[in-house]
Amino acid sequence: MRDPEATKETILRKSGVLFNTNGYKATSISHITDATGFTKGAIYRHFTNKDELERETLAFLSGILFVKLREVIKNEETAPAKLKAIFRYFESYISNPPLKGGCPLLNAAIEADDAHPGLRKEALKTLTVLRESVINILQRGIEHEQIKPNIDKEYYATLIIASLEGGIMMSKLHGNNDDIRKVIKHLNHQLAEIEN
Repeated sequence: MRDPEATKETILRKSGVLFNTNGYKATSISHITDATGFTKGAIYRHFTNKDELERETLAFLSGILFVKLREVIKNEETAPAKLKAIFRYFESYISNPPLKGGCPLLNAAIEADDAHPGLRKEALKTLTVLRESVINILQRGIEHEQIKPNIDKEYYATLIIASLEGGIMMSKLHGNNDDIRKVIKHLNHQLAEIEN
């Protein structure tokens, strides 16, 4: 007899590759049954419908993203060093993506329109966690006198995330790291301006 948790994780992992590379709308349950070797019945025993599978898969992929991101920044001593580690992590999405298909937040956000409110809500959760993480790094940097006091943390968090995600999108389209490197160069200049 199969382990239900292992089965669910297999479905999430294989669905994640399909959704992240082919798109949420373009990936059917039949594609997922082909990839997993499970029947539709087995998939629907774990997920009420495709919308729930999409949401849970994005949460699963986001969890992987955040684990890898924490690994990258945990050994850095200062807030500026942690932010630079985040910049390098996002640069790796083009040449060495941590997940097949690239950034799950970017991919889901592109498809998360009014027709997919559940996916949009899950993408917004991921964005919120990422944004709060950057704000917390900035706040700790202020507390430890590594970042200038009185900066607008929300502004810089938005600037950082929007720049990195846009840089990934442009580099992905061009098939090279040029755009993301330009974005990171700009962000490093911005960071130098707010360092203490």
